[in-house]
Amino acid sequence: MIDGFSIKYKNVYFIGIGGISMSGLAEILKSRGVNVAGTDMKISDTTKHLENLGVKVNIGHSKENITKDFDLVVYTAAVKEDNPELLKAKELSIDIMDRAELLGHIMADYENSVAVSGTHGKTTTTSMVSEILLCADTDPTISVGGILPSIGGNTKVGSSKYFVAEACEYFDSFLKFNPLVGIILNIEADHLDYFKTFENVKKSFHKFAMRIPKNGTLIVNDEIEDVDILTKDLNCKFETYSTKNSSANWFAKNIIHHENGKNTFTVCHNGEDLGEVTLNIPGEHNISNALGACGATFSLGVPFEKIAQGLMNYGGTNRRFQRKGMFDGVTVIDDYAHHPTEIKATLTAGNNVKHNRLWCVFQPHTYTRTYNLFDEFTEAFDDADKIIIADIYAAREKDTGLVNSKALADKIKEKGKDVTYIGSLDDIVKYLKKECKEGDLLITMGAGDVNTVGERLVSGEL
Repeated sequence: MIDGFSIKYKNVYFIGIGGISMSGLAEILKSRGVNVAGTDMKISDTTKHLENLGVKVNIGHSKENITKDFDLVVYTAAVKEDNPELLKAKELSIDIMDRAELLGHIMADYENSVAVSGTHGKTTTTSMVSEILLCADTDPTISVGGILPSIGGNTKVGSSKYFVAEACEYFDSFLKFNPLVGIILNIEADHLDYFKTFENVKKSFHKFAMRIPKNGTLIVNDEIEDVDILTKDLNCKFETYSTKNSSANWFAKNIIHHENGKNTFTVCHNGEDLGEVTLNIPGEHNISNALGACGATFSLGVPFEKIAQGLMNYGGTNRRFQRKGMFDGVTVIDDYAHHPTEIKATLTAGNNVKHNRLWCVFQPHTYTRTYNLFDEFTEAFDDADKIIIADIYAAREKDTGLVNSKALADKIKEKGKDVTYIGSLDDIVKYLKKECKEGDLLITMGAGDVNTVGERLVSGEL
């Protein structure tokens, strides 16, 4: 690791320091001896953790928090231009930088960096790569978009040349990275509030692939539409992977979905059987993610035996098909799925687990996504026996009046599905407590706060 970034900046302030990515970057800089402070809107386990590391965290945005002592202010895409701290930084002529640019600078300090991109599966695959590198005793630095139990959080500061992080396409953020190894898991129409068209999404991913250097490697899902165009004129070598196309460089065969949720499969590389992998999480989409992790770490020289062991060690990440517990004989799973493809994959995985009825509680995330993918959402719940649609979680957006959850539920009902619209999470908790029966499986889905439904049922705090 070359510590180039913190030579220039000694005092850094983070606006939105409690975010999953921002907190990790703050922790990395703190470990390098940088004086770090920041602001968030509320106290959380994350802000408490940072304070325990010696980071000063202010609750609530105020221009008084920014002084001329800081030589850099970092902000997220969620921060508005009229944010008082951002305005004060500009007034004092302090350097400002967005989160992605900072991550790109930090990534550049590591010789063996891995960036995991894709519409779905980034956190899971980043976690898989991390587990493999940990198993191989490489002591990597890790920045993941979820809580990985084996590192006790979302960040691990290592001492080696290895670095692994998620690469998000939103706002073209990943175009500020130059990883040695890049993974593209899938490409779908998402974040259309920024990209406007699916064609623009695909162009952005191609630009990301073009940023991998000549001595690097792109690992790409062979099942991506127009994969030949995506891999055209690259500077680096590339390898494909697939659970369906045996002609891909990396292929999974002899796949068995076990009733206890485990997967076993044989990994083939360029036609050669390397060995069997046991994956302790369900779903064929996770086998696909595992192949991407195989390709990335194998390209870094990790032996297959270590890859297989690392994948077996991976037991899941927070909010990724996470078992929350049970209530009244009902198993509760929570998942971050908020896109139609993710919903389908999660429900398919759920049907690999023994159950009576499969309940799905879905909280749509943002009005833009719900509106742009409305038809796709109506087709996403075929594998659920009982569906509950909650009100849309607005996140950064305002209600335009163009779409609502009741309309989505009504459209799903037209397709013959057993669906109920219940806007309030409080009312959903009461309904499920009354209606769920022993042996049922309940999966809560969404990128908002729908996870609290299962947590309340399991804890009995209704």
